[in-house]
Amino acid sequence: MFMDFLRNNTVAAGILTILRVYLGWQWLTAGWGKAFGEFDASGYLNGVLENETVMEYYPTYHAFIENFALPNSGLFSFLVAWGEVLVGLGLILGVLTTAAAFFGIVMNFAFMFAGTISSNPWMVLLTIFILAAGYNAGKFGGDRWIIPYMRSTLFKGKLDRSRIG
Repeated sequence: MFMDFLRNNTVAAGILTILRVYLGWQWLTAGWGKAFGEFDASGYLNGVLENETVMEYYPTYHAFIENFALPNSGLFSFLVAWGEVLVGLGLILGVLTTAAAFFGIVMNFAFMFAGTISSNPWMVLLTIFILAAGYNAGKFGGDRWIIPYMRSTLFKGKLDRSRIG
């Protein structure tokens, strides 16, 4: 019943629009200064390596940071900055909303695994509603036009609507 409300109700689409614009603004403002300023993630990544809790409870994540992320900190600085900006724009404009929410929640979990709590758990909770709602979360946004276009053009004949619930 609740899932039907989230996925199909116009009132839910309006509430989800408010949630996604709020989340989008959080992402956009977090990434804007990084993307258009001097941002270097290496200090943050070094802090993650020094965090004993990360080392103890998330050894695989610690190894990833130590052996891949830190040696490629320039790439990670770019990906974090522009990832935050693009997730923010996607959520605010309601364009590829589910994809934007997915990549946002992945970044939130990465920050939490690194030991950064901040607003990340709150953002994860709100993002779960957007992901559960699917298309309805972007109904009052660009998805209203983009998703039907993608279905009719890019996936023409590739989607069997009878198998999709």
